[in-house]
Amino acid sequence: MDIRLNAKSALITGGSTGLGLAMAKRFAASGADVVIAARRPDVLERAREEIAAGSKSRVLAIPADVTGPDSLRALFAETERSLGKVDIVVNNAGASSTGAFETLSDEVWMQDFDLKLFSAIRLSRLAWPGMKARRWGRIINVLNVGAKAPDPGGAPTHVTRAAGMALTKVLAGEGAPHNILVNALCTGLIVSDQWVRRYKSSGTDTPFREWLKGKAGGIPLGRFGEAEEFANLACFLASDAASYITGTAINVDGGKSPVV
Repeated sequence: MDIRLNAKSALITGGSTGLGLAMAKRFAASGADVVIAARRPDVLERAREEIAAGSKSRVLAIPADVTGPDSLRALFAETERSLGKVDIVVNNAGASSTGAFETLSDEVWMQDFDLKLFSAIRLSRLAWPGMKARRWGRIINVLNVGAKAPDPGGAPTHVTRAAGMALTKVLAGEGAPHNILVNALCTGLIVSDQWVRRYKSSGTDTPFREWLKGKAGGIPLGRFGEAEEFANLACFLASDAASYITGTAINVDGGKSPVV
């Protein structure tokens, strides 16, 4: 299936590395104009060059701290000025933060909610009026499988991701009359910069891919996923090919989650 996003504009947070970068590359290659946002300007610019090299789309990199309401408003305004509209929002900001419940301070909880939940709330709210007016919109919330099946020691991430899943369902119901489709993708174990850092800090002499295979126990497919596999599904959900899919949270985890 040839998925096309021609004449669409996408804004992807956490777009400089990992899943965000993979989605930006896939969207741009499929014809969408893309803005990627993250905090580090140098990493963002390298990502922008990489994305632009593989497509003829407009690709912009805008540094932003999505935990700040003012920064988000500035990000959205600059995206609209540059691309004219925002058809697709991918809320992808946030790294894993976990610990024993009794050790987690209010500050840790609030930082996680600001990064993962409130950034999605605020950015979706900014995009909503334009999507309603054009009667076309896509919002994709990147969560993880802990949103459905939280583990002991999984707070605060699994709690904020579960809230993100509830937000997805609420927005899907309110957006449906306006052709705004809202879905979530729940990640499992996917090769990323985070896993590369863990590998380097492990001190092992085992080759990276072999080391990863040793971490893949319990995954029915027997391996980690690739960011490109995740991006393919995100591109489908962002397209007209997925015009009857909304309000769902899809596991991208090789079958590992006990909850469908």
